[in-house]
Amino acid sequence: MNRLREFQYLSAPAKWRLAAAYKLAGQAEVATSLVRGLSTTVQPYTQLGGTFGSDLRDKAMILETLTILGQRNTAANLLKEVAVELGQEKWYSTQTTAYALIAISKYCGTNKGSKMSFTYNLSGATGNINSESYLSQLPVAFKASNSVTVNNKGQNVLYARLILRGQPEAGQNPYAENQPDVMAMTVQYNTRTGKPVSVEQLKQGTDFVATVTIRNPGKRGYYEQLALTQVFPSGWEIINTRLMGNDSTLRMSPFTYRDIRDDRVYTYFNLEESKTVTYQVLLNAAYLGRYYLPATSCEAMYDNTIHAFAPGKWIEVVK
Repeated sequence: MNRLREFQYLSAPAKWRLAAAYKLAGQAEVATSLVRGLSTTVQPYTQLGGTFGSDLRDKAMILETLTILGQRNTAANLLKEVAVELGQEKWYSTQTTAYALIAISKYCGTNKGSKMSFTYNLSGATGNINSESYLSQLPVAFKASNSVTVNNKGQNVLYARLILRGQPEAGQNPYAENQPDVMAMTVQYNTRTGKPVSVEQLKQGTDFVATVTIRNPGKRGYYEQLALTQVFPSGWEIINTRLMGNDSTLRMSPFTYRDIRDDRVYTYFNLEESKTVTYQVLLNAAYLGRYYLPATSCEAMYDNTIHAFAPGKWIEVVK
């Protein structure tokens, strides 16, 4: 810790973390001197690899350090910033969410006494809650005609949220729109000789190749930790060419890792600016019937604004 403290290029976020370590080690004066005069402002950023950091995560780390140092007045303003950002309808990585919740919980400290008291009415079903917890969750079986009423009986402000989760029906478009200026993706199906094939109706026993091409237009920089998800209908079988020893028959770009399962293939890779990658999967139309081909998706695992989707469709395997 002392050697790190003397490092002349130590970044501001590192100083905040190191100060917390010194305080926990019993060196309060050293901890205070490390952060004296340091700004609590963090410029917006998102890191797709490395430490998987973000400006909200760094704010949370600063909030945690201020709480540990006992500087609660300074921490209070930062607490509001972190809480407001967490309350927005935005996607956050596990790294950002975890540090934000840790920092807020440390600032709030040990919960003493009743924190919430309320009654509720869920379409005729009533209930009464008296809890010392900061959070109370109620499962709801919801329909369009249902209603929810919450009546606060306590002295604290309650923040009620109705969270709806579901899965689109087969045949619906993906849950997000494609943005070609962020990521462009095409999905093609060809015979083993390269001729286009219509997968809407395939003869049983046909071998064919699913080819996914992904391009980084370069406007958002270098993409790390991308995940390509291909889920295939149960009437198709994946031919794992690695097990057959002829993986070289497919035209493949380099990847970090590939997970081939019974009905799906996950491919993980990085993608430089203005570069294109291509990944292939060898398939066989094995079983007669009508099946649904799910959407193909490619997403950055630590930034959901970087994504591309190819909609699913119905397919058929015939004699």
